[in-house]
Amino acid sequence: MIVVQIKEGESIEKALKKYKKKFEKTGVVKELRKRSAFIKPCIVKRQTRLKAVYVEATYGGEQAL
Repeated sequence: MIVVQIKEGESIEKALKKYKKKFEKTGVVKELRKRSAFIKPCIVKRQTRLKAVYVEATYGGEQAL
């Protein structure tokens, strides 16, 4: 549950802005979008392999930080 502390005399718009910022930081929407579509395990493996090949080609064996 997200709790937003409101100071006395603070406008509702400012409180809403604080709420939206806290909600965005929790990552709920990002996780919801991620879970909305199922990705087959073989496709996930393929994507990780392609990313590894890209990193290897880009950095030439250096450790990416």
